[in-house]
Amino acid sequence: MTVASFYVILNANAGTASAKGVTADALGALFELHGLQATIDARSDVSLELRINDAMASGAATIVAAGGDGTITALAAKLVDTDKSLAILPLGTVNALAKDLSVPLDLPAAVAALATGQSHRIDVGEVNGRVFLHKVVVGLIPGVAAGREHIRGRQGTAAKIGLLRYFFRRLARAKRIPVVIDPIDGLRRIERVQAIAVASNAYDEGLGQFFSRHSLDRGTLTLYVLRHFTLRDVLRLTTGMLLGNWRNDEALSVESVRAVTIDMRKDLIKVMFDGEVETMQTPLEFTIRPKALSVIVPAATAASAVAA
Repeated sequence: MTVASFYVILNANAGTASAKGVTADALGALFELHGLQATIDARSDVSLELRINDAMASGAATIVAAGGDGTITALAAKLVDTDKSLAILPLGTVNALAKDLSVPLDLPAAVAALATGQSHRIDVGEVNGRVFLHKVVVGLIPGVAAGREHIRGRQGTAAKIGLLRYFFRRLARAKRIPVVIDPIDGLRRIERVQAIAVASNAYDEGLGQFFSRHSLDRGTLTLYVLRHFTLRDVLRLTTGMLLGNWRNDEALSVESVRAVTIDMRKDLIKVMFDGEVETMQTPLEFTIRPKALSVIVPAATAASAVAA
């Protein structure tokens, strides 16, 4: 019996998949069109954890996350430090890692790119033993993100206005919180902040570079400390990101670290974990795992990574 080269975990409820009605049959046909063997797992009555375990036991060399960032992060956690590779078919709303890796956001183009894709190893972050691919945020931002959950699935102007009103109410009421920041290669300190983000590697600064990373294998975490966040700060930082000069903003400090512990007065806190709001135990202990994950990237992306 021939083992399929690709094992695809399809999350039909992901943003783009749901909107476009992506099905297992349609996805399978795209793989066949490009001469690729794939097993498509579109089960909705089985937990994601069990589906990932089945994928790991399948014998396929590449496991494909056909879904959003949550599906990708969950799969990546199992693939770290294994001989299998992660591939992405971006079917979510944000598709952050896909954009960083220059994976086409158009589904047929993304499948076509797998035919000539190459493996490339990237870093992953870890907090309290859990793998993350983008960033973990504490403070004001998770509270704002929680408001997004109330309108998820709702479309139209009314939903967007509702989110903006919620955001500005939270902004007006936000208070700075005391946190202990203890980097492994720096000075332990206490600061009062609005938010802290710890990212795997660093976000780029450049014209139009909005929360994007061109390098995911530098072996460092980046600590972003937001000390105040008024409406004026929001407008200035957003403009700075679009113009490419945000890192030196007066409200923000940026620091590269190999590991850092962040503690607060509360035992349990809300965090934004790769875009999803979760509750975690403090202290938060962050480390970086250099080149721990193999990902399949378009050939052009792999060539530019080697040149860099």
